Amino acid sequence: MKSELCELLGIQYPIIQGAMAWVADADLASAVSNAGGLGLIGTGHDSVDVANEKISKMKALTNKPFGVNIMLLNPHVDAIVEAVIASGVKVVTTGAGSPARYMNQFKEAGITVIPVVASVALARRMEKDGAHAVVVEGMESGGHIGKTTTIALVPQVVDAVSIPVIAAGGIGDGRGMAAAFMLGASAVQVGTRFVVAKESNAHQNFKNAILKAKDIDTVITGQITGHPVRVLRNKLTREYLQVEKEETSKENPDFAKLEEMGKGALRRATVDGDKDYGSMMAGQIAGLISKEQTCHDIIQEYMTECKEVILAQAKLWAE
Repeated sequence: MKSELCELLGIQYPIIQGAMAWVADADLASAVSNAGGLGLIGTGHDSVDVANEKISKMKALTNKPFGVNIMLLNPHVDAIVEAVIASGVKVVTTGAGSPARYMNQFKEAGITVIPVVASVALARRMEKDGAHAVVVEGMESGGHIGKTTTIALVPQVVDAVSIPVIAAGGIGDGRGMAAAFMLGASAVQVGTRFVVAKESNAHQNFKNAILKAKDIDTVITGQITGHPVRVLRNKLTREYLQVEKEETSKENPDFAKLEEMGKGALRRATVDGDKDYGSMMAGQIAGLISKEQTCHDIIQEYMTECKEVILAQAKLWAE
């Protein structure tokens, strides 16, 4: 499948792997890139040494295009930016803020910059700041989310900007991918489904929780803090939501108490496999996932289903 974005990124298929913290390592990202998509390494709050190790390993595992996600709230962000530029990486996605102050550095290095946004206003700002494309993430996605659904947000952003739009959130199969294209997206970003990929190093307990999930098994926590997060229900979410409810009724909520409850919870889920008190970030499409597959098979299934849906609808309208 050819598209402006595929040509820009040098990839075969318009599928980008989400840069999920503790999951988006070189093993997973290289498998996605080798399968024709764009694999992303997540750097989160990594030090420069850790980020460099991930990039070096990635280069050893693939000769295909790949990208690095830079979390702009990382205390080491300046050094991470310099390290990414020095490494020769050609695609950067960003989260938690605007990459405007680094844009000249990125452009001088020939790097394609793709921020993640959750609103029309932010998409416009990113285009003005020089972004080459934007990932538009709806509230159906796992992890940190905005307030608008993918199906409502994507077409509004498409209408508002002239750069390519990548749809993210709630795109669990080829049908969702076809819908994203109909809304004007040039590609899709997939997170939750790649968590259960065979090449993913996420703990098997975390994978099993996604595989067993039903449509109602995700919940949003942290709304009182202004940083809502979608995760799978477990003991931690029940206790967290109870405390959140209690704090909401207070004149001066104790955000520190909530922060302490969530501290280290993502690592407990992804690395330690703690099903009860780990933060199992997953999107609402978890209920669509019932099997572990290789990244190659996941991508091929997306593409096949997408093509079948589009051709079937074209045939229907032609009749």
